[in-house]
Amino acid sequence: MKIIDTKIIVCCPDRNFVTLKLITDEGVYGIGDATLNGRELAVAAYLQDHIGPCLLGRDPGQIEDIWQYLYRGAYWRRGPVTMTAIAAVDTALWDIKAKLAGMPLYQLLGGKSRNGVMVYGHANGTDIAHTADEVAKYIDMGYRAIRAQCGIPGLPSTYGVSKDKLFYEPADAGLPAENLWSTEKYLHHIPKLFDHLRDKFGFEHHLLHDAHHRLTPIEAAQLGKALEPYKLFWLEDAVVADNQAGFRRIREHTTTPLAVGEVFNSIWDAKQLIEEQLIDYIRATVTHAGGITHLRRIADLASLYHVRTGCHGATDLSPATMGAALHFDLWVPNFGIQEYMRHTPLTDEVFPHDYSFADGYLTPGDKPGHGVDIDEKLAAKHPYKRAYLPVNRLLDGTMFNW
Repeated sequence: MKIIDTKIIVCCPDRNFVTLKLITDEGVYGIGDATLNGRELAVAAYLQDHIGPCLLGRDPGQIEDIWQYLYRGAYWRRGPVTMTAIAAVDTALWDIKAKLAGMPLYQLLGGKSRNGVMVYGHANGTDIAHTADEVAKYIDMGYRAIRAQCGIPGLPSTYGVSKDKLFYEPADAGLPAENLWSTEKYLHHIPKLFDHLRDKFGFEHHLLHDAHHRLTPIEAAQLGKALEPYKLFWLEDAVVADNQAGFRRIREHTTTPLAVGEVFNSIWDAKQLIEEQLIDYIRATVTHAGGITHLRRIADLASLYHVRTGCHGATDLSPATMGAALHFDLWVPNFGIQEYMRHTPLTDEVFPHDYSFADGYLTPGDKPGHGVDIDEKLAAKHPYKRAYLPVNRLLDGTMFNW
């Protein structure tokens, strides 16, 4: 069997997605997600101009060799564009292999380690009362774990608070919108949110929160310590992890569990964090961390140090990533939780899939492969639309982390 064609499909069914379709000479094909939010066309060009020609004529069963070829064979290694492109190829190859075996992907990975994948949803509101109302809605939908974000008094907008409460997409403008940020206002307000939520809902449900890389280590330590009475499942992305050692300071001062990694693209981004047990959950994704092949290596390293997985699963990843992630989650022994932001009905229509939600858990289904396809004719009706993520400034105008 040989790969005879590579299709790169860029479409916008309510948001932009890049999809790779690898086609073999026996008619079996695989689907991989190559979406990099706000930089979609860069990955599409990398696949079209640099990777695609190298795949023609290759045996799709040689997943490991192809991964090494694309990684080691590129002098300029890693980076989000390269690793997202490799991930798309890797995911599509695993999809082909599982289809040829007539098995759902999780069986090829080693079979089930659990019966379902616990997921968390996103509750957000303009203020504390509004967020509490949204938390109640997620509880009514059956979620066992909920991420809670709310507006900050004195700031016109903030990360995680959206107009549409179910289908959050921050890349919402043809040029980057500018948000304002104040760490002081944020640190003062967020403990009040979780005090209210625990008072209203008790401790039966898991609560999570995302600081979105906006704190220094000592500020993150202050927040983690302030949130300890509310028993968060995790505090996510407390600081920018470019300097992995920054998490040491947080660890010194708080027992609130820490999660990071949605922007990581290789095991090297997480190596120190894992080996020094500076985090509790690694959030690297199938799409941005080199595919299933590389994510397995990250998870295996993490398991040695009591770190569990918590893969990113926002709407900037297509259903193809969610399908692959759920098969990975069902297998991986050191699973923690899976983020689950629901796609719009139109996105779901373009990407028919086999996974389903019930009682706080997702299951990937038992179709051969990862269970997600793409309707190319429908995708063609929704062409790419330029969309940027926002940027962030402090109140004095200084550029800051979004």
